[in-house]
Amino acid sequence: MIVTVLMQKPASNRQLKVKWSRGKSVKTKPKKHAIDERAWQRMLSGRRLDILNPSPLDIEIEDIAHGLARVSRWNGQTRGKHSFSVAQHSVIVERLVRANAPKLDQKWYLAALLHDAPEYVIGDMITPFKHVLGGVYNEIEAGLDRAVNMRFGLPLIIPESVKRTIKRADRMAAWLEATQLAGFSQQEAAKIFIKPAGTPANIRLRPQSPDDAAASFLRRFSILGGYKKQIR
Repeated sequence: MIVTVLMQKPASNRQLKVKWSRGKSVKTKPKKHAIDERAWQRMLSGRRLDILNPSPLDIEIEDIAHGLARVSRWNGQTRGKHSFSVAQHSVIVERLVRANAPKLDQKWYLAALLHDAPEYVIGDMITPFKHVLGGVYNEIEAGLDRAVNMRFGLPLIIPESVKRTIKRADRMAAWLEATQLAGFSQQEAAKIFIKPAGTPANIRLRPQSPDDAAASFLRRFSILGGYKKQIR
């Protein structure tokens, strides 16, 4: 669906059309392209989220949990009966942030849990492909991030120090996933991924079913006070 959203309009629709009236040319506005009318995602809650201009009021945590629990990390190329979902990854990242920075304000643990929330709409793309897509993808992702943060009472802009803490935990989780689930040896992973100092060796990842992953995600959201922070 995102590919469709990002397609350029045909040149004829981007230019002003001209019609003739009594020998005079009259400029008219171009018709709204059908792509613009369908840049939204219908959620199971019934919400319709505009991907290009998301409203916080169209975001529901149950939709996020449901979607992330069905989005696979590593494009599904992981061991196990179930894929390792973004929902499960998010819970692991929040756990690692708590372990690495136990004195942070609780709202930043909530931010860690929600750090990949936009992927319930746009999916999880591997990093090399994100780089290929570049600015347009980043703009859409950032817009969804801001809407999610506003919906759940977080600052629109997360402090850089908190971002670094979350990113460190994210890289720890990626290392564990790569070496335990995605088929990378320690030596191969060391050539490609950053392994932050202090990455725990005692965490064993076991992919959960989508229902279990969604339930775990919602449990952490509730414990972190997410429901109390929602704007109405």
